Amino acid sequence: METLENKEIESAVEAILFASGEPVQTERICVALELERPAAEQALQRLMDYYAYERRGIRLLHIEDSWQLCSAPDHADAIRRAFEIRKPAKLSQPALEVLTIIAYYQPTTRAYVDQIRGVDSSYTMSLLLDRKLIEECGRLQVPGRPHLYRTTRQFLRAFHLTNLEDLPELPDFGVEGQMRLNENGEVVDAEGEPEEESLLPPEGDVPPEEA
Repeated sequence: METLENKEIESAVEAILFASGEPVQTERICVALELERPAAEQALQRLMDYYAYERRGIRLLHIEDSWQLCSAPDHADAIRRAFEIRKPAKLSQPALEVLTIIAYYQPTTRAYVDQIRGVDSSYTMSLLLDRKLIEECGRLQVPGRPHLYRTTRQFLRAFHLTNLEDLPELPDFGVEGQMRLNENGEVVDAEGEPEEESLLPPEGDVPPEEA
């Protein structure tokens, strides 16, 4: 395949992403278009910037090493009305607490989550598993071999994160039940003082139904 001009590359990448409907790995795009990885990544970044700058109705998401086209969050209500989709509820306080602990301390066990929260988290974790925000990822090699849990790609997408390195920095609160979220979804310390950043997604973006 002859070397493609930038616009032709962007057009071909756009067509691949649209036809897929699912996240597409960078390497697959490179192979399909016979491109070096830097050239493919530059084209993807140009498309991402274009959709955002021009306030188009679609956005390009970068999730780990994959890319996916999706609708712009600004039009979520219009899309729900057009397809008569019920608006999902926000995550509950217990669900946000459990999700925060797993996000920052993964892979981790339910016992560790319980230890930090001071209450049983089995029901909440089962709901998060159903929402595909967390998943099992093996067993801890200790007596009883408890399941280990981690966050999923759906978690990254719901909170507009490219990878786990994009999580806000969280101080080490220890395991004495000091880490918690206030009513605004902010991570707070033992005195109730909020940290600089929150785990909640941007205003207007709602993760799967309340857990």
